[in-house]
Amino acid sequence: MDIKEKIESLKAYFKEVYLETKRVTFPSRKDALKGTYVILITVVVAALFLGIVDVGLAKIIQVLFRG
Repeated sequence: MDIKEKIESLKAYFKEVYLETKRVTFPSRKDALKGTYVILITVVVAALFLGIVDVGLAKIIQVLFRG
């Protein structure tokens, strides 16, 4: 494959990428914000749960090593 064929192949690739991006449907601002809130709430709940589990396990380990 010579340089001209590579350039043409690259041009065709980017043209296909451009055409594909024209077919993409992006979420509305409202939908994007709703999804963001769901993710943030899920992360906070998971962090709280893991923090509580961590503290509980740390206390259990402290009791086991003292006794």
